Amino acid sequence: MLHAAHCEAMQHTVANDAWTGRTRLTAVSLGFAAALTNFDVTSVVVVLPSIGTTLGIRVAQWAWIIDAYSIAFTATLLVAGAIADRFGKRHTLLAGNIGFLVASLACGLARNSPLFLIARAAQGAAAAFLVTGGFASIATAFPAAESRARAFGVAGMASGVAMALGPSLGGVIGAGLGWRWIFLFNLPLCMLIALMVPRLVAEERDNTDKPLDWLGIALLTVALALLIETILEAHDAPVPLAFGLGTGVGLAALFAIRQRRQPRPMLDPAVFASRPMMGVTALLFAVSVGYWAVLVYLPLFLSIAFGWTAETAGLAMLVATLPMLAMPPLAGSLVPRLGWRRLFTMALALIALGGAALALSSLVEATSARACALAGMALIGMGAALSHPQLSGAVIALAPPEASGMASALTVIARQAGFALGVAVLGALTASRLDVTGFAWPFGVAAAAATIGVLACLLLPPSSSARNRP
Repeated sequence: MLHAAHCEAMQHTVANDAWTGRTRLTAVSLGFAAALTNFDVTSVVVVLPSIGTTLGIRVAQWAWIIDAYSIAFTATLLVAGAIADRFGKRHTLLAGNIGFLVASLACGLARNSPLFLIARAAQGAAAAFLVTGGFASIATAFPAAESRARAFGVAGMASGVAMALGPSLGGVIGAGLGWRWIFLFNLPLCMLIALMVPRLVAEERDNTDKPLDWLGIALLTVALALLIETILEAHDAPVPLAFGLGTGVGLAALFAIRQRRQPRPMLDPAVFASRPMMGVTALLFAVSVGYWAVLVYLPLFLSIAFGWTAETAGLAMLVATLPMLAMPPLAGSLVPRLGWRRLFTMALALIALGGAALALSSLVEATSARACALAGMALIGMGAALSHPQLSGAVIALAPPEASGMASALTVIARQAGFALGVAVLGALTASRLDVTGFAWPFGVAAAAATIGVLACLLLPPSSSARNRP
């Protein structure tokens, strides 16, 4: 009891301290939780062929290695948010951390594809609890606005580092120890989170009676899974394509209708009903397809086009990912001067040009292909670095003030859903032929998605200070 009281007293002091060494450690610990989950999204992209070969997963189904995680993450976010409010932010974070540890161990030890994909889905579900509890705990540990903004900045930087370095570290680990160690690497990191968070963060719960809409969650999950499976099987089953897509879209529409009719919806689609918010939604999907989904298939392309090993391809991926570390501050300084519309137009244009350069690199002779591919990777990286961090700020600025929390949740779901669908679409386009020219289609579609994003910028207000009012 004395130890517990002492810990609570320490935690209370941390929550009210200025920005000190201890509060920095608290921010790093909470940001570390989000970084861990992001690392497991991008670190596996370099070793997809190794995982597929070892577990007997055919090329057309490689996308499920990524999407099993993303779908479970997207669907579980709603549950995780409600549980964090009801039972406590720190408890949610720690429960997600334990689940992530167990699921990571299961991924590393899986001996067949069904067990591996189930473990990946469990990882995604646990990641939703880990991320939701981590970001919600920042508000608990940092009640002052200035220190809270710094803490979110630390968490965002940690996430960016994890996603940017994921492919390179994944390639190094996979080449040196084997792909299973990418997942086993999570175990000591989860243990570190379990040791640090209880000592640094106090518990807080809202005691809300907001109901959990399990039927709505099931509709959203099945809709995403059906859409992705239908897209991936389009080559082998073209006739059921229209039926599968129609059913998936219908289930998503039922989810939206159900949420609109709830007196206290978990996710109200009406938040995105205005022109500016529809524009931001289109941009979220465009960046997810034009950049994040492309990262999944870039290592495979580099291997086939240039004969690079997984380690070499992972290091080359830094051309596309390092801008995510260096350029976000520039984007922040450009927003007041350019406004959302011009900034995002410039960013999406860079992604579109980069996608076009990558598509061209798959068609030209080898002497020009390498330079063209590296230029394309740099362009999509710069465009994503300018747009990705600022999209969340745009959502908050454009959403009605009373719906800012729900708009933030919708942002995460739109990102993850767009990423999952983008990975599936590009995977379906590369499944039929694994030669260099076969990548022209997926990279070209990614460029087209970014071009649609450029057009969607017309829906945004020119000034970053404009706020949408219902």
